[in-house]
Amino acid sequence: MSKPPSKPRRRHLSKEDEALWEHTASSLQPLKVRKDRHLADMPDLDSISPFLTDGKAAKAMPSKPAAKPLPTPPRASETTAPSLSTFDRKAARKLRQGHFEIEARIDLHGMRQHEAHGALRSFLHSAFRKGQRWVLVITGKGGPRRPRDDDDMFGVAERGVLKKNVPMWLSEPELRAIVVSFTSAAISHGGEGALYVQLRNPEKVR
Repeated sequence: MSKPPSKPRRRHLSKEDEALWEHTASSLQPLKVRKDRHLADMPDLDSISPFLTDGKAAKAMPSKPAAKPLPTPPRASETTAPSLSTFDRKAARKLRQGHFEIEARIDLHGMRQHEAHGALRSFLHSAFRKGQRWVLVITGKGGPRRPRDDDDMFGVAERGVLKKNVPMWLSEPELRAIVVSFTSAAISHGGEGALYVQLRNPEKVR
């Protein structure tokens, strides 16, 4: 039967060795460990790049005020639409003499009825939104002409049909809501084949 291994013998230092170790150990200093600098939850620079310029915070640029929306022509029915007024004589004279500027004009001359009606409505609504007050609508003086094959279909056998229908269209509730009045133009502006139209002030129409 083999003997169990003996425990290693503990080596004893001599008094001189112990004194030397204690002197050496007392002169030792622990090494300083540099800690990693870490900022938690640091935002990604790409996500804030619009607010940084060369690493420095940039002043926020003030946003431009929103453009004032254009007035929308009111919807009117037969009962709510205002009545047309008599065209002011002084205003008519100033228009004829060129003292009032004609701010926009449309020439319906030669259009079919449905084309002219749509063009007139679009023109007047556009002028109203722009705040224009004095416009000219040219209808043509009318008179007989050579008919076309499609005249009967669209009701334009007479050139004077627009001269007759435009005042009727201006009297419809939709256009009365933005039209104050109208009257025949001066000869220099078309005479009986044209109309001065006064539009309402969009600031006063709600």
